[in-house]
This record gives sequence, C-alpha cells and structure tokens, in this order.
Amino acid sequence: MSWKDTVNGALRRTGYELRRTGSPAGSGHAVAKPRSQKVRPGDRLLEQPGFVMCTLRSGSTLLRVLLDSHSQIHCPHEIHLRYLSVGLDAKWVERSMKEMGLDQERLEYLLWDRVLQRDLAGSGKPRLVTKTPNDVFIADRIMTAWPDAKLIFLLRHPAAILRSRSDYQGEDADPEKNLALILRYCEALEAARQRYDGVTIRYEDLTADPGTTLKPVCEHLGVQFEAGMLEYGQQEHGRFKFGLGDWNDKIKSGRIQAPAPPPDEIPEPLRPIAASWGYLPQPATAETP
Repeated sequence: MSWKDTVNGALRRTGYELRRTGSPAGSGHAVAKPRSQKVRPGDRLLEQPGFVMCTLRSGSTLLRVLLDSHSQIHCPHEIHLRYLSVGLDAKWVERSMKEMGLDQERLEYLLWDRVLQRDLAGSGKPRLVTKTPNDVFIADRIMTAWPDAKLIFLLRHPAAILRSRSDYQGEDADPEKNLALILRYCEALEAARQRYDGVTIRYEDLTADPGTTLKPVCEHLGVQFEAGMLEYGQQEHGRFKFGLGDWNDKIKSGRIQAPAPPPDEIPEPLRPIAASWGYLPQPATAETP
C-alpha cells in the first residue's frame, strides 16, 4: 500500500468528503471540507487569515519576512497555536460554558482568534499571515476554526530538509530520529495538500525567482505584489529568535540567497514524497491487463 493510499484511507475513516481540484502548481489533489461548526456572531474577529503550511527547515522564515515586507500583510514570528490551549478546571465552569454554547475546543478557537487578531491590530496592517511548521499537524483544526483561511503550501526537496536539520543540530544530530521527524512533517504537509485548497510554491523557486514565485501567493491572499517585498532587509521584522523561526546569519543578512544543491542521495523513506513533490520522477505503475 502506498503512502497516498494510507492518507486517503485515513481521510475516509475520519469522515472527510473528498473531491478533486486543480492545484496552483498544476496538478490535481484531493480536497476535503472540514466538519462544520456553527459560528455565532462575535466568534471570529479575523477574516481570511493566511497560514503557511510547511516543514521544519524549509525556508519558511524567508517567506515570512518577504510577506511581512508587504504594506498590507503582517506576518509575525511563529505562534505555536498547537500548544495554546484553555482549561475548564471545575464542573461548574463546564456547565456555565455549555449554557453559552461553548466547550474546550470552541474556547480554544476563541483564544486563537483573539491572540492573532490582537497581533494584527497592533501591526496597523489589514491582513495576517502566520507560519509555524507544526501547524501541519493541526491543519484540520485551523480550517475548522477559520473555514475562510487561505493556505500557502511551501515545499522543499526532502533530502535538503533532512540535511539542513542535521546541520542545525551539529554533533547532537541523531540520523534515525531526524529522518523519522522529517518524514512525519512531510507526510503531514502532503496530507494537508490532499485535503485543502491553496497555493503551492517551492523554496528553490522562491530563492531563484522570488518575484515570479510571490505573485500567485499575493493573488491568493487578495493583494497586489509589491517589488519592495524582495528588499526585506530594509524593514523591521522583530527579533530573529531561537524557537520562533530561523535566527542564523543567512536570514539576518537581509538578502535572498540560493540554497546549496540538494544531496545526491535521497533516503528511501523520503523518495515517495520527493517524487510526489516533483523532485524525482514518478514511479511507473504497472498496467492492468
């Protein structure tokens, strides 16, 4: 059974309704609608928030600062909504919230929305895009919280992601753990691409031809591309801090720099994803007699 069969089987078991759509990258992928949740007036302050769906070490901080350089887009440091939760610590508050039509999940969505809206309001800009790699593991919750969310799928050669992760850890790198971690991120990212519509770009294209790559992203977000986005070093983007995105000298340089060529060898577990993302030829399938 292929990894795609596994993803599609899991989707069916969770009750998602699959359909086909054309992706901005040119190939169709399955899209699913999240289960509906009644949204009452006042539940959501944000409209059409953008979310970058990506893996670790995929160039997402570069994309963040480029988007944040747009006059209409605020793209803050990583937020980590996955770990931002609320607690109902007594049966009385559970009963109280239930009378108001709220449970823990709905309360968390209110919190997420308010935190992001507060940050957007402080920026003075009208549109928010956020990126945190572990958002790929809560894509369903994000789309339930904001059914109008705009997704941006950022791809990078899986073997290059793995090498970057290993270089980042240095002598502490554990090859087996890193491979398992990167595979988990890549599969979650591809599962989100299978389920939801959005615009897909590659890190390699972003560094080689950033203007052309960013134009469909801007169109997807409902804004016009601005050439000043490419000069991100001339604007303030907050501190580059450990745990909140990349903080190395390369991103601090303020210049878009091409990555090193991908490794010649691709670990076998990453080859199906690499082929699906166009970094390897698709494996031939046997014809049914």
